[in-house]
Amino acid sequence: MLASRQLLGVARSRALGCASLGLRRMATLTDSPLDKKVRQNNLEENSFINYKKMSENLAIVRSRLNRPLTFAEKILYSHLDDPHGQDIERGVSYLKLRPDRVAMQDATAQMAILQFISSGIPSVRAPSSVHCDHLIEAQVGGAQDLDRAVSVNKEVYDFLSSACAKYNIGFWKPGSGIIHQTVLEWLAFPGGLLIGTDSHTPNAGGLSMAAIGVGGADAVDVMAGLPWELKAPKVIGVNLTGKLNGWTAPKDIILKVAGILTVKGGTGSIVEYFGSGLDSISCTGMATVCNMGAEIGATTSLFPFGDRQYDFLAATNRKHVGDFAREYAKELRADEGAEYDQLIEINLSELEPHINGPFTPDLATPISKFSEAVKANGWPEELKVALIGSCTNSSYEDMSRGASIARDALAHGLKAKSTFLVTPGSEQIRATIARDGQLQTFEEFGGVVLANACGPCIGQWDRRDVKKGEKNSIVSSYNRNFTGRNDANPATHAFVASPDLVVAMSIAGTLHFNPLTDKLKDKDGNEFLLAPPSGDSLPAKGYDPGQNTYQAPPPNRDAVSVQVSPSSDRLQLLSPFNAWDGKDALDCPILIKAQGKTTTDHISAAGAWLKYRGHLDNISNNCLIGAINSANGEANKVKNQTTGQWDAVPAVARDYKAKGIKWVVIGDWNYGEGSSREHAALEPRHLGGLAIITRSFARIHETNLKKQGMLPLTFSDPADYDRIQPDDRVDILCTELAPGKPVTMRVHPKDGSPYEVKLSHTFNEGQIEWFKNGSALNTMAKMAQN
Repeated sequence: MLASRQLLGVARSRALGCASLGLRRMATLTDSPLDKKVRQNNLEENSFINYKKMSENLAIVRSRLNRPLTFAEKILYSHLDDPHGQDIERGVSYLKLRPDRVAMQDATAQMAILQFISSGIPSVRAPSSVHCDHLIEAQVGGAQDLDRAVSVNKEVYDFLSSACAKYNIGFWKPGSGIIHQTVLEWLAFPGGLLIGTDSHTPNAGGLSMAAIGVGGADAVDVMAGLPWELKAPKVIGVNLTGKLNGWTAPKDIILKVAGILTVKGGTGSIVEYFGSGLDSISCTGMATVCNMGAEIGATTSLFPFGDRQYDFLAATNRKHVGDFAREYAKELRADEGAEYDQLIEINLSELEPHINGPFTPDLATPISKFSEAVKANGWPEELKVALIGSCTNSSYEDMSRGASIARDALAHGLKAKSTFLVTPGSEQIRATIARDGQLQTFEEFGGVVLANACGPCIGQWDRRDVKKGEKNSIVSSYNRNFTGRNDANPATHAFVASPDLVVAMSIAGTLHFNPLTDKLKDKDGNEFLLAPPSGDSLPAKGYDPGQNTYQAPPPNRDAVSVQVSPSSDRLQLLSPFNAWDGKDALDCPILIKAQGKTTTDHISAAGAWLKYRGHLDNISNNCLIGAINSANGEANKVKNQTTGQWDAVPAVARDYKAKGIKWVVIGDWNYGEGSSREHAALEPRHLGGLAIITRSFARIHETNLKKQGMLPLTFSDPADYDRIQPDDRVDILCTELAPGKPVTMRVHPKDGSPYEVKLSHTFNEGQIEWFKNGSALNTMAKMAQN
C-alpha cells in the first residue's frame, strides 16, 4: 500500500508540476488546486469538470509509458476506464474511454434516442444534449423558414422534446443554432472528451476539447453508462509558424492541410496543432480548422489551451472554467519532446488564401492560381450563389470580417452581384451581429439572412435559381462539397473558401476575381482595390444571448411521457435485429458493386430524406440510391439476380430479404466517408445485408456497421476489387471471424471456376460479440439480463 501511494504521489507531483514528493500532500486531498467542484457550464447544476480524476489517470499512464505525451494522448488517456490495465499502443489498441458529454443533432438524435429507449434505462448516465438544427430548410429567410420548420416538423420536435425531458437530456429548440457552434459557446471545456452524433463534432477542438464524431449507437453506449471504445489514434502534428495576415484566414490553414493529406490522409489519426503561429489565430478560428478536419478523415483535431481559449471562455460567461483550466494548463498541451507519427510544417506568413473543390474538399488551389484552374478545367465561370456561415465559419470574427468587406463595397456604391446568403451559427451570434450592425450591413449588401441552422450546408436548401442538371458554380464558407451535397444538383460546382473570399467574389460575380490583385470599378467607373478584411475576434460589448431557446429537463420526470404515434410515418419504435445463426453465409448475391467515391450521402441521402430519420423502414427506401453501379455506370439501377430484372437498389434488397437471401455490397476506397450518419449502416442491415466489402473504410462508418451487426470487410489485396463482377455470387465464411485473422470469401463467377479471396477486418473480441448477438444494442440488452 505504501509503495502504491508513493507512486501516485510522484505521478501526481509530475502532473501538477509540484516539486514535493512527500506523503503529507497525498494525505490531505483538499489542498490540491484541482480538488474543486467546478461546473462544466452554466446550464447544468450537477455536471462538473473532473481535472483531479484526469490528473490521476495521467499519472498512472505516465508511470507505465515513461515517455512524453502529445496533447491528444493526454486527453484520451486521462479518460481511460481502466488506466492501470488498458493496453496502449497508437494505431493498434482499442481504448475504453469515459467521455464527459454527448451531443446530438436532431436528425441523428431521433435514432439514437429510439435506441436508448429500447435499452430500458430510465435516465442518461452522462451529460447529454440535443440540438435542433438539421430539419430547417432554407427557402426565403430566417424567421419564415423557422416558422415553417416548426410547423412541418412538429411531430419530431415534440418527440425529441418529450424524450429529452423524460431521460434527463438538455434540449436546444429550433432556432438555437447549429450544434457545433452552440456546443462551443455553451458546453465545451478544455481537456474534456465529447462525443457527438455528427461528423463535424471536432469543432470544439478549438476550445482544446477532444470532440469526436460518432454514430448514434456509440452515443447510446455512453448515455447508458458503458465505456466507449475507440481504436487508439495515431497523432499527426502540424507546426504553425509565422502570422496570419491580410486576406489569409484560419480557414486557409485547413484548406491547405486538406490538400496535403487528402480526404483519407487523416484516417485513424488525431491532428494536433502547435507552434508560435497560434498567437495570430482566434479561438473560433481554431474551431474552424478543427471542424473541417473531418474532411481529411481525422478522428478529431486539437489546439492546446492558451490565452485565446481563456478569453473566449470569459467572453461567453465561463470565466470560472477558464480559471480552472489554468490550474490544469500543464496538461492542456503536449509534453516537451512528444513525438508525432507524421509532422507537417506551415508558415502562416507565407500561406496564401485557398479555394478547394469542386466535388471534393481536398482539391486545394491557391487563389493566385484559381482563375487559371477555372479556365483549364472548364468550370462554370459565373458565380451564381455565394454563401457564408455554417458550423464552420459563423463566428463573430467571421461575420465581422465579412461585413467589413461588404461595407467597403457599399462605400464604393457596389453590392453583391451574386445571390448572397448568410447563415448565423447560433442565436447568440445572430443577436450580437444584429446589435452591432453586421447583419444590417449584409442586408444592405443584398444578402438574405437565413435561420440559425445548417440549411444549404447539408442540402436543406430549396434552391430555385437553376434547374437540376444545369451547370453552375457556387462558393461557400462551408466544409463539405461533394456532388449534389448543397442543392441536390449533380451539375453544381461547389467550391469552399474563407468567408472573406466568398464575400469578395460575390461582388465581382465571377470565379476569376482575386481580391488580392484584381481591381473593381466603383459606381463612377473608378478602379479600386478592396481593403483587406478586418474584424474583432470577440465582441467589444460582449455577446448578446438573444432569445432563450434552451429547455432544461424538469425536476420531476416521472410524469413525462414520450410522444410517438403508432401510425406515424416519421417515427418508428425499433425492433431488435436477429442474431447471427452461427453458420457461413453461402451463395450471396452482390446487391451492388459501387465504383468510385461512395460517401454516406450516396448510401443514405439527406435533403428531403431527413424527415424520415426517425423511421427506419421509410428511410431505408433511400439505401444506396446515390451509389454508382459498376455494371452500368448508373445510380439506383441494379439487376435482381433472382429475377433478372433491373430495379431500384432498395427494391432489390427488399426482394432478397423477403426471399430469405443475405446479400453483400462491394465498395471502393474510403467507403462511407462524409457524415457520421448511422442510417448508412442501419439501412443495409434492416434490408437484410450481411457484409460490406471494400478496399477501405472511413472510420465512423466502419464502426457504425459493426455496431449494427454487419461485417465491414476489406480486400486484403485491394486489387481483388477489380476481379469481382456484379453478377458473381459469394460465400462469406463467417465462422472464421476472429481477431487479427482474415476471413475467406469464396467467389462463384457467373462464367468460370470458383476462387477464394482473403478479407481483412478490425474486429476485436467484444465487437465480434456484437455480430454474434445481432447488434451492439442486443449485446447491451443481453448483458443487462445477466
